[in-house]
Amino acid sequence: MPELDLSADAVTLTEALVNIESVSRDEKAIADAIEMALTGLDHLHVTRHGNTIVARTDLGREDRVVIAGHIDTVPLNNNLPARREGDLLHGLGTCDMKGGVAVGLKLAAGVPDPDRDVTYVFYEAEEIEAEHNGLYKLSISHPELMQADFAILMEPSNGVVEAGCQGTIRVEVTTRGERAHSARSWMGVNAIHGAAEILEILKAHQPRKPVIDGLEFHEGLNAVFISGGVAGNVLPDECVVTVNYRFAPDRSADDAEEWLRQLFAGHDVVVTDKSPGALPGLSVPAAAAFIEAVGGTANPKFGWTDVARFSGLGVPAVNFGPGDPLLAHKQEEFVPIAQIVECERQLRAWLGAEA
Repeated sequence: MPELDLSADAVTLTEALVNIESVSRDEKAIADAIEMALTGLDHLHVTRHGNTIVARTDLGREDRVVIAGHIDTVPLNNNLPARREGDLLHGLGTCDMKGGVAVGLKLAAGVPDPDRDVTYVFYEAEEIEAEHNGLYKLSISHPELMQADFAILMEPSNGVVEAGCQGTIRVEVTTRGERAHSARSWMGVNAIHGAAEILEILKAHQPRKPVIDGLEFHEGLNAVFISGGVAGNVLPDECVVTVNYRFAPDRSADDAEEWLRQLFAGHDVVVTDKSPGALPGLSVPAAAAFIEAVGGTANPKFGWTDVARFSGLGVPAVNFGPGDPLLAHKQEEFVPIAQIVECERQLRAWLGAEA
């Protein structure tokens, strides 16, 4: 079993986490290592839920905060093991988001007497369908473990607070036709050709850019898969275009679904995945205080993150972690070493610990 040395600096710990392969649904090894490293620390109560590890202080503080990060990655792309090059740490998960997990682990182990009670959550299966997500499962089985006055999700944000997040919904839009021999195509209807109407709708779409709490969000509507075909000499009678809609948090998930059904009226529309967004909530005192403590600025979060799960439980939450989110899932993924160090310093200070 791999072992983690929580006395090592956060950059070395990030490298160790990256080198434990943890593609979604294969997080047991890294969960085992995290559980073993945290168990036995007197100031933490550690529990395990599948491959999700929860560690809590119980000091009777006035406030409780959650610091959370996912431990899984997207599939490998010739980008392991980790390697340091100058001021950068390269490798799968360095940015998304083992740098943030390392910071969370350093805080969990190294800040035994925070001025707020803290719940640390290191969870599985964030990068795949919502039904597998460890935080989602925790919200169903043990929602009390996610209750807090404020939550920080250590997603990559270049070390700047990113407030709220956009929702996401995937639908399969189907065109129908009639099979015929391709030598006598006039005897049938080609469903793949019919998909041109769907693609034209997508091409012509102008994204909304609503301003919420002073932050401008930017929606996205795109075809991400297309499938159809029977044989090389047969007109297809069905074609499926999978569409992903990233919607601003002023729309509910149900509103987004209804809007898509109207947009593709006349076609079969089947929802395959749907998650709500989260409003920025910058007026909440806890959120405002944290933003002030780490620099006083905030940006909108365009991608979906699990802040939405906290928002659904009535807990204001932000994204804050090392790494550029634009590098997430890329083969050349990396994280600046200085951002890991600075994120740890800022959070330690916010929790009332010396740097």
